[in-house]
Amino acid sequence: METSVVTKKRPETVGRKKRKFNREAIAAYLFIAPTMLGLFMFYIFPAIASFVLSFTKWNGISTPEFVGLANLIKLFTDSSFLRSIINTAVFTFVSVPFTIIIAILIAIMLNQKIKGMVFYRTLYFLPVVTMPVAVGMVWKWLYNTDYGLINYVLGIFHLPQPSWLFDPKISLISVIVVYIWMSVGNNIILILAGLQGIEKSYYEAAEIDGASRIRKFFSITLPLLTPTLFFVFITGMISSLQVFDLLFVMIGNSTALLEPLRTIVYGVYESGFKYGEMGIASAQAFILFLAILLMTIIQFIFQKKWVYYDS
Repeated sequence: METSVVTKKRPETVGRKKRKFNREAIAAYLFIAPTMLGLFMFYIFPAIASFVLSFTKWNGISTPEFVGLANLIKLFTDSSFLRSIINTAVFTFVSVPFTIIIAILIAIMLNQKIKGMVFYRTLYFLPVVTMPVAVGMVWKWLYNTDYGLINYVLGIFHLPQPSWLFDPKISLISVIVVYIWMSVGNNIILILAGLQGIEKSYYEAAEIDGASRIRKFFSITLPLLTPTLFFVFITGMISSLQVFDLLFVMIGNSTALLEPLRTIVYGVYESGFKYGEMGIASAQAFILFLAILLMTIIQFIFQKKWVYYDS
């Protein structure tokens, strides 16, 4: 007759394991403490403070005065703020799709085995590591109506030489071109990594079936690239909605350029640091936060309809 023997853990063994777990937990918390402290000090706390200040009238020095929804009402009755919303929306919904399309085309070309490919990849990525201030200054001179290189070349061929930044009809598009040039390199690297992660067996099977290159792109490459495209679209959208430094450098002190190029973040800077209306600036920042949050949530909801995760 078999007898079952039940071994009980000794109290000292359980105690040692518990002490070891506590030491590991303490070590883990110590490792993440600097990151969590920085996250709270520079992100969470300012976000909460901005939300609270959006309901106050404050010049940055005196005691904040609670005004309720007065700041929001003032903003949505202000033509400059409404113009900044339109400009920001146009900037985002033009720059992001074009950046992704161009990045896909270049990434496909860079995914081929040709000589000097490392050089070309580095060349496309250089604008990403260049400071936006430097990019803005260089392109501001390139766009110069009288002395700019672009108009000089156009003049050689007797073509029209527009005022790229001073013409309200094309000034925003001109800045969008610079933004696309500056940000396309980062998307190229990400999409290129996505392309290299696709199994070659899919293409081999498609070749056996006689599929053309276009067919393989739309049936294999594009569907398997959608997780990368989803990430690129989300990050690109968030970045374009917060564009400021490039615009600030290219606008300078010119009031003639301000209205056609004004964005929400530029309005935050202008209200808070130029006019000392911290409550209005915080309200604009909170509205931008809600817009980014809403658009991100919408993208995550609809990703199930177009993003394919290969299992």
